[in-house]
Amino acid sequence: MDSEQPHQELVKCVVVGDTAVGKTRLICARACNKKFSLSQLLNTHVPTVFAIDQYRIYKEVLERSCVVVDGVNVSLRLWDTFGDHDKDRRFAYGRSDVVLLCFSLANRVSLRNCRVMWYPEIRKFCPNTPILLVGCKNDLRYICKDEQYLSYCQDRSPLVRPVRECDLVMPCEGRAIAREIGVEYYETSVLTYFGVNEVFDNVIRAALISRRQQRFWMTNLKRVQRPTLQVPFCPPKPKVQEPSPVGSSMREDLHCLLTCAALTDLVLVAGGTSPGTIVHTHRFLVAAASTAFHKLLMTDLSDCAATRRSSDSSMLSGTFGDTTLGNFNSDTECLLGSDHNQPRPVSRLREAVKRRSSMQTIPLDQRPGIHRELHHPAFQAISIEQWDDRGSEQSGCERSPRQSGGAWVPIQTVVTLSKLVSGPVLRVVVHFLYTGTIFCRECHLPAVDLSELKQAAEFLELPELQLYASNLMKKEEFLNNDLSQQYLQMLCGRVKEVCLEGGQFSDVLFQLEDGTTAVHRPLLMARCDMMHAMFSGDFRESNAKVITFPGVKVRTFHILLQYLYTDSVPTLKVRECLPVVELANRLCLPRLISLVEIEIIDLFQRVIQAGGDVSEDCIYLLEPLQMHNAEQLVEWCLTCLATNYNHVCHKHTKQLRALHPENQAYLNRNRWPPVWYLKDYDYYERCLMERQREENPIKPLKRSRNTAGCLCFTSKSRRNAEKQNYRTMSWDTFSVLRASLNRARKWAAIGSGK
Repeated sequence: MDSEQPHQELVKCVVVGDTAVGKTRLICARACNKKFSLSQLLNTHVPTVFAIDQYRIYKEVLERSCVVVDGVNVSLRLWDTFGDHDKDRRFAYGRSDVVLLCFSLANRVSLRNCRVMWYPEIRKFCPNTPILLVGCKNDLRYICKDEQYLSYCQDRSPLVRPVRECDLVMPCEGRAIAREIGVEYYETSVLTYFGVNEVFDNVIRAALISRRQQRFWMTNLKRVQRPTLQVPFCPPKPKVQEPSPVGSSMREDLHCLLTCAALTDLVLVAGGTSPGTIVHTHRFLVAAASTAFHKLLMTDLSDCAATRRSSDSSMLSGTFGDTTLGNFNSDTECLLGSDHNQPRPVSRLREAVKRRSSMQTIPLDQRPGIHRELHHPAFQAISIEQWDDRGSEQSGCERSPRQSGGAWVPIQTVVTLSKLVSGPVLRVVVHFLYTGTIFCRECHLPAVDLSELKQAAEFLELPELQLYASNLMKKEEFLNNDLSQQYLQMLCGRVKEVCLEGGQFSDVLFQLEDGTTAVHRPLLMARCDMMHAMFSGDFRESNAKVITFPGVKVRTFHILLQYLYTDSVPTLKVRECLPVVELANRLCLPRLISLVEIEIIDLFQRVIQAGGDVSEDCIYLLEPLQMHNAEQLVEWCLTCLATNYNHVCHKHTKQLRALHPENQAYLNRNRWPPVWYLKDYDYYERCLMERQREENPIKPLKRSRNTAGCLCFTSKSRRNAEKQNYRTMSWDTFSVLRASLNRARKWAAIGSGK
């Protein structure tokens, strides 16, 4: 005690309690100002004793032991003890000023031992020493439901067992034991540092007050207060888990669409070799990806066939762009199915092209159809004809199991490219159009000259492919990852603009409840397994031009199509999400469900930030979303309702009672603030008011003296008030007086009769 300063009080505090209740960590948190993490607190318990010698060894411990409480300089010495019941703690109890009796809020046995074993032992060695009952590990009341805590306990099992709710000690139970043994009650947590300094300040107050009673002449102890009341600890508001979208499969789906070559309607024939490399593709995707292909496929071919109608003047409105029939019109089919020997302008033009061309890229056999020679650096000719060369090279890729047999369209658009676009370059270009990259182990793409690829990309108006090839030539391949992502976003935007909004190149029509919508069958098959099974199986929808889709409205179906075409969802209203989630669950599209959940949660958060209320919408969506596997939005709605339980109970009582009993039980169990906190806070307010009355008693009001006996010497305001009181008589008083008068008259009449 050489470090004692003059006018400094020394307080010895002995900490006792069962093993592993948190005594040592509580002492370390106070003496060393040490905060513990969750992993440190959940490690296997190692019994330690924080002896008095630590004050002489560690300067930091000695400095923190000196505090000022209520104007008194105090040196607090903390003594740790063994938790074993059989150990002898007689030396620790000697000359102690205060005893801190600890128990764990997650162990009811430790609380029972405080009353049965520890309190009698303390009174045996310290009969007059003040005692404080402290519940440690206050954080376990709310952290027992935390996912991080549960996962850590699961990883350390069986060394660490998670705390169950039935094991927790509520504040009323701990306070009842404290009231029974006649001590003050406090709670602490070394994880949140709640109550650590407050408990030890009150320990010092209890010791100084006891010392003041014995040494009443010490003036520095007169200002010491009673141990203060502890404000109940409100558990933190449950964190709303941020929704996470399911991983996108847009690139894989487009790659599968390329490798399957299902329902292809565009044949690309490369020049420069004989016979040319043939690649089967889809018009809608190639037109959306390349501006040059879009202009070419929208070319008016009405002057190539005299038998075509004026209404079929374009490929969109005639053969290719019929958004309702999804196939060639009757005029074109008659033209293509007519006699081969009948002279046509197309045949003469075809023979002239064959004589002038130095490349034999056009087959020698006469194919019926519509043909036109082109004057373009990359395109040589375009034709609409029957294509039955099923043994030709598709795309250089092995077929996927998702390909449906016999899925080729008998009448297709054939584009013959010039010799500037060779066969290997064409295959690489088509692969980039579908996937945004030119490397694929599954497709076995050939090695090409990058300068030739860059030149072909320039002629085909593909700036992304040009930049991709330039990065490879400069050996800056790391830039191509972001470039591929940007290309996919651009492709999705172009597909939405050209195909979804423009309705170009569609081949099937969906009949909905309130209208019709034209779609592209290959893309639906590639993006949705249910659609693939419907279109490729032995169902009647596989060959139908119009498909009935009952129970789905146009708005809901458009949201579905935007997801299938662009891998995103539009801005939704709250009530629109239910039919979309129901349709997505029916079609087995978990990513669409997650995107809708993210959109609705973001909408709810914006409403809450603006000061709005979303509890009614959460109740409305809760149980239907549970039926359709929208788990993230269900969890968000439950958390929102639980954290605003009191408000929901007052405002939406009927809707809340109409919920399923399991949902009601969940909300009642996870409500915030919890019931035990509300009860504890009410008790704290009552105790606070009682203490204020004890410290500041209400003085009785003094009656004013009026010795005059009349109103002459009173003030004017008082005379007016008394006159008003005299004139004002309540109806109850008047009734009593009249009843008394009637009773007196009655008795008077009876007396006179006698």
